[in-house]
Amino acid sequence: MISESDLGEVDLLTPMDKYLAAGCHIGTQVKTQDMEPFVYRQRPIGLYVLDVRETDERIRTAAKFISRFDPDKVVVVSGRVYGKRPVESFAKFIGAHAFTDRFVPGTLTNPNIAGPRIYIEPELVILTDPRTDEQALSEAAKIGIPVIALCDTDNNTTNVDLVIPSNNRGRKALALVYFLLAREVLRERGDIPVDAEVAFSTEDFEPQLQRI
Repeated sequence: MISESDLGEVDLLTPMDKYLAAGCHIGTQVKTQDMEPFVYRQRPIGLYVLDVRETDERIRTAAKFISRFDPDKVVVVSGRVYGKRPVESFAKFIGAHAFTDRFVPGTLTNPNIAGPRIYIEPELVILTDPRTDEQALSEAAKIGIPVIALCDTDNNTTNVDLVIPSNNRGRKALALVYFLLAREVLRERGDIPVDAEVAFSTEDFEPQLQRI
C-alpha cells in the first residue's frame, strides 16, 4: 500500500500521523469536480486520498469564521450515526445547537412548525455531510445563511460556502476533525490561550461502538 506519510510534516494543528491514523485522508472511489482541488492522489485500488494539509488549513479558517458568531446562533447538523457524538460534543463545548436526529423540514424556514425548540433562526450552519444533511443545506441556502461542511471526495459543494475536506464517514476521522475545530474555536474566541490545551480530548468526541 502506498504510504501517505510523504504529505509532509508542516506546522499542523495535530501531528500528521494522528490525521492519518484517524483516516481523515481516506476518500472514496469517486472524485467530483468540486473536490478535485483537495485530492492528493489516487491509490492503485482506485481510492482517492485527500490532502490533510488542506484539511488542517480549512479547520483553521473555519474556526476563525465560527468564532465571529454568537454560539447560540450556530447550528451543527449530522444525519450520520457516526457524526452524532462528535457533533453533540462540538456543540456542547462551543455552546452551539446540535441536530443529530431527523432534521425536520422547516426547522430553519417555518416559524409555525409544531414542537418545542424545533424552529430556530441561526446565522451559521455546519454540516457533517452535505448529501446526508441535504435538507439543512437546502434551507440554509433558501434563507441565505453561510454553510460550512465536511466534504469527502464524492461530495458536490453547491451552496457550501466553506469546505473542510475530510473523510466524513469514519468515526475516528469525525471525532478528530470536530475536536480540532472545537479547540480552535475556543482559541480564536480567546476562551483559552492560543497555545493552551483544552480539558477535553478526542475520546470525548468518539462515537461509542455498539455491541451486538
